[in-house]
Amino acid sequence: MISKQSISTLKFQQSGSIRLEVEGLKFLDNGPYSFDIKKKECVGVSGKSGIGKTQLLRAITDLIPHSGQLLFDGARCSTFAAPVWRSKVTMIPAESFWWYETVEDHFPLKQKKQSIVEQCESVGFADDVLGWQVGRLSTGEKQRLALIRGLSNTPSVLLLDEPCSALDEYHTKLIESLVLQYIQDKRSSVLWVSHDPDQLQRVADREFSLLKNDLVEKRK
Repeated sequence: MISKQSISTLKFQQSGSIRLEVEGLKFLDNGPYSFDIKKKECVGVSGKSGIGKTQLLRAITDLIPHSGQLLFDGARCSTFAAPVWRSKVTMIPAESFWWYETVEDHFPLKQKKQSIVEQCESVGFADDVLGWQVGRLSTGEKQRLALIRGLSNTPSVLLLDEPCSALDEYHTKLIESLVLQYIQDKRSSVLWVSHDPDQLQRVADREFSLLKNDLVEKRK
């Protein structure tokens, strides 16, 4: 079960080892952008609507055409097959897609069911949620379950696109605690896009403002 520790005690303890490097990244009419994310670090990104925050995540996940270099633990994105790269560098969109009738059908349950159920409970679900029909899910429930689904594959880099946009304050805090605990437990890295400056103050170790052709680091 996820720890009940406060968010402040779960924040980044810098290891000094770079996990993801972005060098001269360009996509659509945006860029170039260069930055890195260390192991066990959460980097926040804010910016005005339509500036390209979602497309930044899509470019890093190799879902849209881009130029520049993306490196995972020093290895170039081009050396990985696309599914392998996306299993290591995983994007959780604000609006998720669901293909099957039940929640359970969307999860790799072999040897992981108990862990998945515990994660679901940690963000406010009953222990029978895997048996629910997808058609009964609210937007907020889908948002929480999409995060659990993404975590079930144990990505090393998690790209979060407004993961709490449909959630109330209570469930938002649960999601924040889950992600920060995951960072510590798995030594993972997170790039977190949010319109909520208070949220980024809580979760991010560093924060950038996205401009059309630049990333400007904000002082904490």
